[in-house]
Amino acid sequence: MKRFSPVAISGVGCLTALGHDLDQCMEAMFRGERNCGPPTRLSNPVSLDYPVFEVSPDFSSAQDREGSSGVRSVQLALTAVEEALRDARLSGPELQNRRVGICLGATVTGSLKHEGIPEAQGANKPEYLTPEQRFLLTSPVLGIANQYRASGPLQTIVTACSAGSDAIGLAAQWIQSGMCDLVLTGGVEELYEITYNGFVSLMNCDTRPCRPFDASRNGLNLGEGAGLLVLESEQALGQRGGRAKAFVWGYGNSSDAYHLTSPSPEGQGLRGAILEALEVSGVGPERIGFINAHGTGTLDNDALEASMFREIFPETPFFSTKGYTGHTLAAAGGIEAAFTVSCLERHHLPPSGGFSTPDPELPASPIQSSLKVRADFALSQTLAFGGINSVLVLGGEKEA
Repeated sequence: MKRFSPVAISGVGCLTALGHDLDQCMEAMFRGERNCGPPTRLSNPVSLDYPVFEVSPDFSSAQDREGSSGVRSVQLALTAVEEALRDARLSGPELQNRRVGICLGATVTGSLKHEGIPEAQGANKPEYLTPEQRFLLTSPVLGIANQYRASGPLQTIVTACSAGSDAIGLAAQWIQSGMCDLVLTGGVEELYEITYNGFVSLMNCDTRPCRPFDASRNGLNLGEGAGLLVLESEQALGQRGGRAKAFVWGYGNSSDAYHLTSPSPEGQGLRGAILEALEVSGVGPERIGFINAHGTGTLDNDALEASMFREIFPETPFFSTKGYTGHTLAAAGGIEAAFTVSCLERHHLPPSGGFSTPDPELPASPIQSSLKVRADFALSQTLAFGGINSVLVLGGEKEA
């Protein structure tokens, strides 16, 4: 298997129910905040019994900018991109002479909520849009491309809850291949009726704030937000005198080929994705300092992950951040990669959200209190419907 050349992460942006930027999110996690409650923005929920993690409505003025189209998913993505570019010390004009790609994980984003787009565009916009034009205006990728005049490649990844991680893995390969100088990548998701009602109908949502890996866990809560990374080639970073915050060292992906929604109980797919990510990164399991688990709070998913951690990383601390953000679906991989980079920089891990009582049926448990670590490498993994398993190896060193 070909070795993965590390790709620089020069900027990070993130917003969730915890806060409107990455620092706000991290500080809220360390304080143990959980902003979870009944949905307030859904017009036709089947029930209000299942709490969600909503981003507060004053997160951005992106709706006033050209390219936002009034679609919440686009606004979330633009807000995270702006933070990531500030973090990388890059301005919009500086992107004009670079080969800039955009690769985002998403599900349907706002594509089923486009009826009001002409009104949101304002009085000076065309009153009539074709169905195709309406649909394209709901795309966060195209919203970012229009805002920053990115020439491509442009790609939306729709591998369900693994989409954000898959987007980062593909974006890193664009950099490695020489296709791009810089890629804006990660994931974005908004809450809307079809997602909420669909998950409630699957009977895997909790009526209380979720408790990943806890003995009392009883399902997930949905959330929304965006997590974006700026990936840069070594040449582009050097030419502008930029600095890498961390590196994408490896990426592994597999499918269980087992069931439409349930993971394989034997864990072949997840095991394969973890081992692939480690192999292509050249980083042994003993060098992984911590793991940001998928950790949804469902019985089967948490049991599978705990089993794999005991098998491959018996001494490695792990945690789940979904107890603070909810399950943000396609955005999860981008948001959790952002959190992982921040933990590498801080040398500090937050307690696993919602966890208090170890499950005697699980072979491993997450950290219950914040933990100081000196980690060079970390794992961030996401699992999805269809048995998709996606794993990123992230690290702060340039030499393995």
